[in-house]
Amino acid sequence: MALSLASVLSKSEDVVGSDHSSVVSINLFVALLCACIIIGHLLEENRWMNESITALAIGLCTGVVILLTSGGKSSRLLVFSEDLFFIYLLPPIIFNAGFQVKKKQFFRNFMTIVLFGAVGTLISTGVISIGAMHFFKKMNIGSLDIGDYLAIGAIFSATDSVCTLQVLNQDETPLLYSLVFGEGVVNDATSVVFFNAIQSFDLSHINSSVAMQFFGNFLNLFVSSTILGVLAGLLSAYIIKKLYFGRHSTDREVALMILMAYLSYMLAELFYLSAILTVFFCGIVMSHYTWHNVTESSRVTTRHAFATLSFVAEIFIFLYVGMDALDIEKWKFVSHSPRTSVGVSAILLGLVLVGRAAFVFPLSFLSNLTKKSSYEKIDIKQQVTIWWAGLMRGAVSMALAYNQFTISGHTQLRGSAIMITSTITVVLFSTVVRHYLICV
Repeated sequence: MALSLASVLSKSEDVVGSDHSSVVSINLFVALLCACIIIGHLLEENRWMNESITALAIGLCTGVVILLTSGGKSSRLLVFSEDLFFIYLLPPIIFNAGFQVKKKQFFRNFMTIVLFGAVGTLISTGVISIGAMHFFKKMNIGSLDIGDYLAIGAIFSATDSVCTLQVLNQDETPLLYSLVFGEGVVNDATSVVFFNAIQSFDLSHINSSVAMQFFGNFLNLFVSSTILGVLAGLLSAYIIKKLYFGRHSTDREVALMILMAYLSYMLAELFYLSAILTVFFCGIVMSHYTWHNVTESSRVTTRHAFATLSFVAEIFIFLYVGMDALDIEKWKFVSHSPRTSVGVSAILLGLVLVGRAAFVFPLSFLSNLTKKSSYEKIDIKQQVTIWWAGLMRGAVSMALAYNQFTISGHTQLRGSAIMITSTITVVLFSTVVRHYLICV
C-alpha cells in the first residue's frame, strides 16, 4: 500500500512538473509574441524589415539563447505539431483572407485563379517530383519511395500566401493582387488535398483506373469543400437575420460568426474535405451576406477581431519557424554530410523556380486567349511578377514536411532528416532573400 501510494505521488509530481514546464514555455512564447509586435511597430517604416522577417529573426535569436542555456539539447519552447498549425493557426488566416477580399476582382478572374491554383499546382508538383526523383537517387540521401517523391512535390508546390500578399497592394494593383492572392489560397488547398490523397492511396500499383479514381476524388473534394463553405456562410446569415441577435447583444452576433466559421472548418476536417477551401469561401459568403445583417458595432468588431486573430497567428507561425530552424535533433543527422544537405536545398530551390515557371507562363497564355479586352489580359511583366510572387515557401510546406518525414515528433532516418532540414532552409532562404531582393 505504501509502495503504491509512493508511486502515485511520484507520478503526480511528474505531471505537476510537466504542467509547470508547459506554463513556463507558454509564458515565454506569449512574451516573444508581444516583443514581435512591439519591435515590428518600431521598425514599421524600415523597408528592410516587416512582421514576418522580425518574427523569424526573433525566433532565430531565441533559438540560439535556448541552445546555449540548455547545453545544445534543444532550441524550442513548444514542440511543433501539424495539428497545432492546421487546426488552430491556419483557419483564422485563411478565413480573414476570404473575409477581406475584394469579391468583384476575385470572381472576375475566378477561372484564371482556379487555373493557376489547381492545374498549375499539379503541374508544379509533377515537375518537382520528377526532378527530385532524378537528382536525389544519384545523391544517395537515403531510402525514399515513390510516395515520398510525390509528397516532396506537394510540399514544395505550396506557396506562402501570407508572405505573398505583402508584396502587392490590393488598391494599386487589383488584377495582380486578386490573381496572386486567389492562386495562393487555391494552391494551398490543392497541395494539402493532393498530399492527403498521396497518403491514402496505394502508389505501389498505379494503373489507369487508380489514376481516374484519384483525380475523381480530387475534383469531388474541391466541389464538396466549396459547397460546405458557402452553405455555412449562408446559414449564419439566415440565423442572424431571422433571430436578430443585435437587439440584445452584439457579442452574440460576433461570437456566432466566429464559431460558425470555425465550425465550417472543423466539419470539413471531420468529413476529410479541404478545410482551407471551406473556410475561405465561408469567409467570402459571410462578408457578403452575414456581415450586412449585423449591427454597425458588430461590423466594426468582426473586422477587427478577424484581422487580429489572423495577425497573431501569422506572427506565431514565423516565430516558431525561426526557432525550430535551430533544433539540434534534426541537424545532427546531416552534420556528417553538409554538402549533401546544401546540395539538396539548392536543387529544391531550383526545382521550385522551374516548376513555377512551367505553369505560370503557359497558363497565362491560355488565359489571355479567353480575354477580349486588353486590360484584362496578363502581360509579360505581370506574368513575371506572378511567377516571382509565388516563390515563397512557408508554414504549409513545414507542416506537410513534418507530417511526411517525422514519426511521433522525431526525425529518425537520415533521408527524412535531410528533407526536414532542407525544407527549413528553403523556407528561410525564400522568405528572407526574396524580401530583400524586392527591397533592392
